[in-house]
Amino acid sequence: MPRDRVAAIDCGTNSIRLLVADITDGTMTELVREMRIVRLGQEVDATGRLASGAIERTLGATREYAELIVMLGADEVRFCATSAARDAENADEFADGVESILGVRPQVLSGEEEALASFIGATRGLDPHRALVVDIGGGSTELVVGDGSDVEWSTSLDIGSVRLSERFLPSDPPPVREVTTCMNHLDVVLAPAVAGLEPVESVVGVAGTVTTVAAHALGLPSYDRDAIHGARLSVDDVRGACLSLVQMSVADRRALPFMHPGRADVIGGGALVLDRVLEQLPLDTGTVIVSEHDILDGIAWGAV
Repeated sequence: MPRDRVAAIDCGTNSIRLLVADITDGTMTELVREMRIVRLGQEVDATGRLASGAIERTLGATREYAELIVMLGADEVRFCATSAARDAENADEFADGVESILGVRPQVLSGEEEALASFIGATRGLDPHRALVVDIGGGSTELVVGDGSDVEWSTSLDIGSVRLSERFLPSDPPPVREVTTCMNHLDVVLAPAVAGLEPVESVVGVAGTVTTVAAHALGLPSYDRDAIHGARLSVDDVRGACLSLVQMSVADRRALPFMHPGRADVIGGGALVLDRVLEQLPLDTGTVIVSEHDILDGIAWGAV
């Protein structure tokens, strides 16, 4: 039976992730899944440029991934970059560095392409009826509605955990006025984006903000992918966990046993995105399904 061994890299605003998997007859077998918090999008919202230190951090992680890819003998390598690379005027400098290491040039996904990859990665295997996938990244958030493999509507919005934390939540912990200003901004962005959207039967949340909020809602003693993947949480519990996280200091968040230390300073911004999305969406459900599969898996499926 023919087998494709693919290496997929998702390079976002906050993290860079690697998935090496065998894809055989429409089935994916995961070999390696890695993540590094590199903050490629550090201050991009303010400067419009990738900082030299951020580029070096990300290229350092890319070199580590290149060694794994060679060791595992991947047949195809696909490197996709998202919000930070879309926004930065010096993205070619970063792309040149990646190409010199991996031999492939990064594909900078449009918001629509990012949304589609998120939907495919998130819903494959979950089989939800007419789902809305919520993918909260560091620089942007993608909302996608579809049924099976058919996408009927999508949007990509410049609201992400890093972007919002840098812009609206500079204090530690953020006072009520900062949180309120951020929430008001989110409502202004979200309300017209989802206006006229028909109610959805399922909400599937993906990516690090959502899975971390889920771990908090579940009260996990450590980060546990098996406990998080497929978890069905009430909207009220998810929103409660969001507001709990945004009110904490960075030190208190970092002390949570499931919290990745590189996410502690920006989870507040991401949590507010999730809270306002659940407030603004027309829902026919009181449940959020959490998926550990996301755009990274969609990138891998797109490599064959």
